[in-house]
Amino acid sequence: MAGITIVFDFDRTIIDGDSDNLVVTQMGLTNLFNKLYSSLAWNSLMDTLIVELQSQGRTMGDIAKCLEGAALHPRIIAAIRSAHDAGCDLRIISDANQFFIETILEHHGVLGCFSTINTNPTFVDGKGRLRISPYHDESSPHGCNLCPSNMCKGLVVDQIRASKGEKNEFIYIGDGGGDYCPTLRLQEGDHVMPRKLYPLSDRINSNQTIVKAKIHEWSDGKELEKILLNILDIKKIQLCNPEVV
Repeated sequence: MAGITIVFDFDRTIIDGDSDNLVVTQMGLTNLFNKLYSSLAWNSLMDTLIVELQSQGRTMGDIAKCLEGAALHPRIIAAIRSAHDAGCDLRIISDANQFFIETILEHHGVLGCFSTINTNPTFVDGKGRLRISPYHDESSPHGCNLCPSNMCKGLVVDQIRASKGEKNEFIYIGDGGGDYCPTLRLQEGDHVMPRKLYPLSDRINSNQTIVKAKIHEWSDGKELEKILLNILDIKKIQLCNPEVV
């Protein structure tokens, strides 16, 4: 019996805004961000900003408290819990970072619904500072010209599919340009849910013929929940957990 894997992007998908921008704007880093933006890749930029923030005396606890203010639509929380309770395998593939994502999900009580979070890892260095590393080792390029050097989401989708087998079906939910590469890796029988009027939707709509998955656009948390649960109802004879049927 086929399983269903639901892959979520994080920023502007699970949360309504952007976790990096939240920390930059709320913790007084806008001027430094504007100064460094043109000279550093995004992943390196956020690492540099977080180090600077901590050098000013701000702590990981301060950063966590800021992140807890991230907006998360209550219907998205409900959709996550419903899909998890149905036995689907929920995962995140995001170009944010581990600390930001885990802090926000834990605050909203849904961290345990996700089996895996693929994102830029974080660690505490020898000076006790939170640091952000690239997901892919930049000394060994992934070779995808659609994605930034630190993360190819399409490669992650390929790895998940290889681990689960060809009969597993995917539902991919995202908004940004970085979600286009994994969208092109989806197959017939899969579903992609791009957020309306965001870069992923624009790129899909520019040439839908190269997208094999069925396309379902959504605009807010209420619509995301309705579409996702409708897809799962259509497929209820093939839910991931056979005992649910």
